[in-house]
This record gives sequence, C-alpha cells and structure tokens, in this order.
Amino acid sequence: MLRPIRLIPDNLNLDFISKRVWFISASVIFLTGCLLSVAIQGLNFGIDFTGGILVEARTPEPVDLGAVRTALNNQVAGDIALTTYGTDGRDLMIRVPEQPGGEAANTEALSRLKATLGEGVEYRRTELVGPKVGDELVQAGALAMVFAILSITAYIWFRFEWQYAVGGVIALLHDVIATVGLFSIFQIQFDLTSVAAIMTVAGYSINDTVVIFDRVREELRRYKKMEMGEVLNLAINRTMSRTVLTGGTTLLALICLFALGGDVLRGFSLAIAWGIVVGTYSSIYVAVPALIYFRFDRSGEGDAPPAPSSSEPGKAEAETGASLAARAAAAEAALLEQGDGPRKPGVVTGKARSRDARR
Repeated sequence: MLRPIRLIPDNLNLDFISKRVWFISASVIFLTGCLLSVAIQGLNFGIDFTGGILVEARTPEPVDLGAVRTALNNQVAGDIALTTYGTDGRDLMIRVPEQPGGEAANTEALSRLKATLGEGVEYRRTELVGPKVGDELVQAGALAMVFAILSITAYIWFRFEWQYAVGGVIALLHDVIATVGLFSIFQIQFDLTSVAAIMTVAGYSINDTVVIFDRVREELRRYKKMEMGEVLNLAINRTMSRTVLTGGTTLLALICLFALGGDVLRGFSLAIAWGIVVGTYSSIYVAVPALIYFRFDRSGEGDAPPAPSSSEPGKAEAETGASLAARAAAAEAALLEQGDGPRKPGVVTGKARSRDARR
C-alpha cells in the first residue's frame, strides 16, 4: 500500500520564537533599504501611470526589433520600448511615452505607428493614456491599498484581540513594502497589474497570518499553564505543513505563469511569488512575536502562565524542541488527571466500580 508523502513531519519541533530578535532586525534592515530605494530612484512607472501609448500586435512574419525600432523612432517622440513574447517571435509589444501636445498628439502618433507597421498586422490591444488619467490611477491605487489595510485591521480586531490586529497589520505593511521595494530595486515596470499583485499579496499574507493566529488561540485555550513563547512555537509548528504545502503549490503555478505568460504577466507573477515568500516569513517572525511584544493578556484564554523559575536570563527562550514536547505532554497529562485519568486495558478503577454499582 502506498503511503502519503509527508514533506513536513507531524512531530516537527522547531524553536522559532527564541530567534525572533535576529529575524526582526534583518527585516528592519531590509525594509529600510527598500524605502531608501523608493525614495532615491523611485519606481519605474508604466504607461498606466505616466501616460502614453501601448500597443500589442501580431505580425505576419517574425519581428526584426532593430528595424522596427529604427522605423518607429522617426515617427514618434521619445524612447520606444519594444519587446517580443510568445514562441514564434511574431507577438510584439510597443510602448511609446507621452507625446508633446497632449491627447491629440498621442492619437496622431498611434496612426503613424500603425502605418509604419504596415498591413496584415493584428492589433490585440491598443491603449491611449493621458497624463490626467495616469494621476487619477495613482490616487485610486493608493486609496485602494489604504482601504484594504483598514478593512483587514478591523476584521482581525473583531475576530481576535487588538494585539492580533497590530501584529497582522505590521506583517501586512512588511509584505507591501518588501514587494514595492522589489519593483524599485530592480526597476521592474510598475503598472496596474503590479497594483493588483500587491493587493493579492496582501490578501494571501493576511490569510496565512490568520491561520496561525487561529491555531495560537486554540493552543492557548488548551495549554493554559504553558509559557507564551512555547505556545506560539507549538502553534507555528502545527501549521507548518499547511503553510509550506499551500505556498509551494501556489509557487509552482506562478513559476509556470512567469515562464509562459510573456512580458505582460511577468511582473505580476514575480510580485506574487515574492510576496508569498515574504508573507510566509512575516507571518512566522513578525506577526506572531507581536503577541509577546505587545504583552498579550491571556486572561480571556485561561490562567496566566507562570513566571519562569530560572534565574538565568533568556533561558525560557532557549529551551529546545524536546523541552517543548515534554511540557506539552505534561499539560495533557494534567488535563487527564482532572477526570478519572487514563485507564489501563482490563483494569477497572474504583470510581468506575462505584458508577457501575449506581447504574
């Protein structure tokens, strides 16, 4: 009989929380670099935001980019961006910057562009975007991101506690800044599909965070005497299989999209793939440790955890996975002792005899 393949063992015991300071410090350094990149060199905005002409066409014969670029440069102003995609070299994407003279100049430049390409060309997409429309799209994209963050904050706050909401929002901002920084550092074209990718990353990241938060709440109710850091480690380890498998299967689909989707979808798929990686990271090392830093009150989940008895600083955080498993087993044994306790096969306890007699 074939057994199911398990990439993550059921008894995984990794200590994530004790290393949180190192990973949070690395995140702060990386996010600072992302913000500096955005401030210094900015984003490579596409035509959706800057205005201009975008044409996708399929030619009868494979395209000679050099000849087409030379012919078009004599017809329009500014630097023309030409790219081919597909397998036969006949699919062409042309980007022309905003022409001096406004919308009328853009329309005239588009007519000259089509005349230069000649007959027999199939035009699959033609866009004329003015500078005013580009500014409106920038504002709409920014407002969409703000409303998304506020809505997610309210959802987590009402479903959990405010400490969970703070941790989730910090992780969300971490992922958004990291994704925008990717576009800025490598000067990947930033257009409306990039905004859609960032919104997708935000939703995926917060979903991953909520799954771990839900498990944290469940473990807090189950192990009322266990220390907070150990409960968080337990919750992360028990959701690791779901996290890795979900992220891995999504990444496989995105790799195919990146390789076969052409230039149009390359930035979109790259942004989401990067967002899944940083989203998984932030859910574990940013969102969950926030419950410790913001002094989460466990009174609603049960009794407060006892203070560490050791006089050595940081000993509670440095306990190994074996110690964590031992404490979990002790907590389960304590739960059993509150009832009749575990029965051995074939042995009838005194309490069981008394109940049987009453029956």
